[in-house]
Amino acid sequence: MQIKYTLAVSFLIAISTIVTNAVGVSAFQSPAVSLNSRKTSSTSTKASTTLLRDTAKVEEIMTSQYPIFMKLIMSKNADMWKKLSDASSGSNDGDDNGGITIFAANDNAMKNLGEKRLSQLEDVRNGETAEKMAGFHAIGELVTADALYNSGGVVTIGGVIDVGRSRSGGFMGIGGKEDGGITINGAKIVQTTEVDSNCLIHEVDMLVSPEILWRYCDQLRIPGSN
Repeated sequence: MQIKYTLAVSFLIAISTIVTNAVGVSAFQSPAVSLNSRKTSSTSTKASTTLLRDTAKVEEIMTSQYPIFMKLIMSKNADMWKKLSDASSGSNDGDDNGGITIFAANDNAMKNLGEKRLSQLEDVRNGETAEKMAGFHAIGELVTADALYNSGGVVTIGGVIDVGRSRSGGFMGIGGKEDGGITINGAKIVQTTEVDSNCLIHEVDMLVSPEILWRYCDQLRIPGSN
């Protein structure tokens, strides 16, 4: 009798695990609010290298509007694009209304990294680090600006990053007031572009990946070199 009871419990635990994995984990722990994000035209005639069919238009827009970011970071992570493709088509959870979100660093943000860091990203030896950085700029579901504004953090493909509200005024960051803007790990969202109702591209003025990842690039410096 005890053996039958044990087997029954084990069976229920296994079923519970399967159902949990099938449902998946949301990018947020708190409820999201309706979207009032900025919608812009997203057409481009510039050719791009298509990594996956389901994200072809997104990749084209990224290559056209955020060429440096796409070339040096986002194009380095093929596994990320596969996950985004699955999410875009809804194959992650069987939902036909799948979606994806990307935090895209604009050209000014990339140029502000400086010559040294741009050179590090171009170095093939830093490919794995660039791949990790890319993961922090993508989410396998639609996350609106309003949802971000009302959250304290978000789960990206690369891991969890902080979300805050931008402030203006004050002195040295003290005494300022919220201005309605959103920051993603310190980077401010400049604008949001909606692509075919299943993708949101939040343009940001800095990389949102953890600063500590740059240490792995620095470790490749040859001792005694400048």
